Amino acid sequence: MIDASRYLERETLRNGLEVCFRAARPDDWERVVEAFNELDPESVYLRFFAPKKDLSEADLKNFREADFRNRVILLCTVMRDGREIVIASATYVRVGEADAEVAFVVEEDYHRLGIAGRLLRHLGRIARAGGIGTFVAEVLPHNSGMLGVFERSGWPTAAKKADGTVHVTVALNDG
Repeated sequence: MIDASRYLERETLRNGLEVCFRAARPDDWERVVEAFNELDPESVYLRFFAPKKDLSEADLKNFREADFRNRVILLCTVMRDGREIVIASATYVRVGEADAEVAFVVEEDYHRLGIAGRLLRHLGRIARAGGIGTFVAEVLPHNSGMLGVFERSGWPTAAKKADGTVHVTVALNDG
């Protein structure tokens, strides 16, 4: 069994950058806000499907409610000038007995390094250990990067356009 609340994996990206994939902690909120403030408006829109200037009290509440069974938050961090900096995050929220909705955001300077795919793999490992067999996600049709992450995941994936989004289903039990 995986203790998702203590999850930590260090990896080296294809560009040689050393990163840490780890469970979010309550004291990470300021780092998460800093990371959000570094995002360009397009990345915010792709993640939240709307313009958003600040993280809200509801966002803070959701962050604090990560119980690492029904709501799991993983961060990807790097060390910069002796400080740990959040460069990406991924969340899943259980929406049924064996299903969870996933969402990702990666800071622009770190796109195309495989971070979202690695976050998906780590979340999938945790989810499967916790009895989740399917991830679902709503993705904007022009977010080809995220759609590609799901397609390249190695798990069976289905995508269906409806109501201005692409509904993606990833079967974690197979593949």
